[in-house]
Amino acid sequence: MFNLVVLATTNKNKVKEFKRFTANFPVEVKSLSDFGPLPPVIEDGLTFDANAYKKALHYAKILGLPAIADDSGLAVEALNGAPGVYSARYAGEKASDADNCAKLLGEMSGKTNRKASFFCVLSIAVPSGPALTYEASCEGSILESARGKNGFGYDPLFFFEPLGKTFAEITIDQKNKVSHRGKVLAELSSEFDKVLKWIETRMLEEMPEQPDHREFEGNDMSD
Repeated sequence: MFNLVVLATTNKNKVKEFKRFTANFPVEVKSLSDFGPLPPVIEDGLTFDANAYKKALHYAKILGLPAIADDSGLAVEALNGAPGVYSARYAGEKASDADNCAKLLGEMSGKTNRKASFFCVLSIAVPSGPALTYEASCEGSILESARGKNGFGYDPLFFFEPLGKTFAEITIDQKNKVSHRGKVLAELSSEFDKVLKWIETRMLEEMPEQPDHREFEGNDMSD
């Protein structure tokens, strides 16, 4: 079985989370940090799906290994889906979580429709191009001020009605059971054996055929 996959991230928390998820499967997970300097990918897709696939395929081709990448973010109904794929850089390329939250609160000022959803798309690609895609979402609403100290990103503003709290007010275990990323990993976990088999089949298909030397057997090349 082909038992090596690359998680296309240098985020230690993501790596730790994914390795915990794959602990009971016969697979070795490496991150981009396990390799030398690699050319970055430009995430200019218009959808989470496009960016996840582009990232996974980019590193699969460079490394010649199956690669797994995700793209996620927040879509606010009153803002026509913004910040969307720009969630991480909503307030600028080097914006902090606090900067992005502040910009979001400013854009939402005076709006009565506070509905929002977190989305996560995970793509598993092999070097030749084929990929598997998993996606999930989590519905909530945007508060008028931040609450909670846990989590990251827009978690302090994202109110999850079933628990009556923001994502920044619940534990990581609680969040993983209901969040967009948690749902994706749960779905992937339920059929990861099949995913590994798919990866093995695709990687074997990509291996070059061994040359047939039988026609040369017995030739005397001593002259």
